[in-house]
Amino acid sequence: MIIARSPLRISLGGGGTDLPSYYRAHGGFVLSAAITQYVYVTMQRTPLKEILLRYSHIERVKTVAEIKHPIVREALKLTGIEGPNIEISTLADIPAGTGLGSSGSFATALLKALYKYKRNFIHPRDLAEMACHIELDLLKEPIGKQDQYIAAYGGVTAFEFRTDGSVDAKSLNVSEDTIDLLEDNLVMVSTGYYRAASSVLKEQDDRSKSNDQEMIDNLHRVRELGYRTREAIETGNLAAYGQIMHEHWLHKKKRSSAMSNPDIDAWYDLALANGAIGGKLIGAGGGGFLLFYTEEKAKLRAALKQAGLMEVKLGFDFEGTKIL
Repeated sequence: MIIARSPLRISLGGGGTDLPSYYRAHGGFVLSAAITQYVYVTMQRTPLKEILLRYSHIERVKTVAEIKHPIVREALKLTGIEGPNIEISTLADIPAGTGLGSSGSFATALLKALYKYKRNFIHPRDLAEMACHIELDLLKEPIGKQDQYIAAYGGVTAFEFRTDGSVDAKSLNVSEDTIDLLEDNLVMVSTGYYRAASSVLKEQDDRSKSNDQEMIDNLHRVRELGYRTREAIETGNLAAYGQIMHEHWLHKKKRSSAMSNPDIDAWYDLALANGAIGGKLIGAGGGGFLLFYTEEKAKLRAALKQAGLMEVKLGFDFEGTKIL
């Protein structure tokens, strides 16, 4: 049995500028961190004359063309694996629709497993780009590229999205002590709201494509906040990073009417009143997880727990997509 594992991610700064509708005209920048919450894909050869898929549904089909799961279908086509004697299953530490990049993590884990099945090696850059090709080019999802890239590379990584479509990936020039402190001072809680990223990002994508100046100016500002985030972390000024998070959230909320809701706003205000320096919703918005930076962890965690919010402990993953 082949087992591939791909990390989920949190976006630390610049999120939203990785959509082609923005970066192909202006260039994008996102700072992301892979976390120790994972998507797993298992693959094995079976004696059955069928392709068996196990995810939130079960599919039993004779040919790749019959597969309903779009990413699995296109990945098998791209890698030239026709079956039928295969079984593919997926599991995840955290459900999809929570803003942690699960679709990109699934795509990279699946492709890694398929390449292992064919006894071939694939470089993280090629893995990320193939996953992007499936989701953005073939399936026409209005999403960005950071999820696939951070899943493939792992670590705390800065990505420059060039106007020609190329992507430059660089690890932060930062001390281990600063990374450990950042990891320790981030608090992430579930809002209990779930949604597909594409449903929230479509508004941003459409407005960017139509050169809506308000949206473009917003994303310019968010990109600049991404650069400031990198500088704050690399210089060890994590309190400044917390303040930039807050500024980022205020701009992010302006991008879509579906970005937040009264409950999320109330929880955010509660966190600021109990030790959070700043925070934001992870991912496209509309639900998922709230991430906060704090130097008063006990006070913040107690307040969020009393409000009924479940915390997911954060750790950084430095391995990226791999075969176990």
